Amino acid sequence: MKGPAWRRRGLLAASLGNLFFLYLPIAVLIVYSFNAAKLAMTWQGFSLQWYAALARDHALIVACQNSVLIALVSTGVATLLGVSAAIGLERLPWRLRAWLDGALLLPLVIPEIMMGVALLLFFVLIKLPLGLLTVTIGHAAFNLPVVMVIVRARLRKLDPQLEEAARDLGATPWQAFRRVTLPLLMPAIVGAALLAFTVSLDDFVVTFFTAGPGATTLPLKVYSMIKTGISPEINALSAMLVVASMGLVALSLAVQRRRIFTH
Repeated sequence: MKGPAWRRRGLLAASLGNLFFLYLPIAVLIVYSFNAAKLAMTWQGFSLQWYAALARDHALIVACQNSVLIALVSTGVATLLGVSAAIGLERLPWRLRAWLDGALLLPLVIPEIMMGVALLLFFVLIKLPLGLLTVTIGHAAFNLPVVMVIVRARLRKLDPQLEEAARDLGATPWQAFRRVTLPLLMPAIVGAALLAFTVSLDDFVVTFFTAGPGATTLPLKVYSMIKTGISPEINALSAMLVVASMGLVALSLAVQRRRIFTH
């Protein structure tokens, strides 16, 4: 009994150490976002002045609007195409499905900087001006396989006989999909959309290569602010991004774990 008990304690200690290592910098960032001092790492008391300063920063508000707009549109496009691709791939012959899998999942395995450069060269080649449209296309491109993987994982757990039973009872293929398959897939679809929105909101590398004048997003804004020195205002902005991202990821996981029972 002594051996297993020590192993459990060791695993617990290692897990706590990993959590401490991962989340301590985030906790420090959030704490110092409430610092009253003008220097980022000199504590002089609790204050909300830097959050108020963010609300008065017009350039920051524009960057926030750009980020939300790009995330919403790219998530909608990636969700529509990703769900369609996931359902279509599951109904293709095995050999063709394996080939298309590799092509569609490629953005998940190639380095993000390579994808950013490739998108930039593509937009230059077709002479499409860099701006909000190019950033949105880039975000939809790397979010599509994310949605597809999550939806396919849910789709493979569904019983195909449920849709076949609906067809036997007189439902058309569209009615069987809309009333049987789609409700069962909805938790995965919503979870995938939330995760895609989060990834789009936080992306820097692809955005850096595909953004043009007037297409500054929150990550790009943070990067430009750091160039002039780290201030508590940057801490406040970063803290808001971290909290929003973690909240959306947690919501995505909660939705994906939800089970829908049909009777």
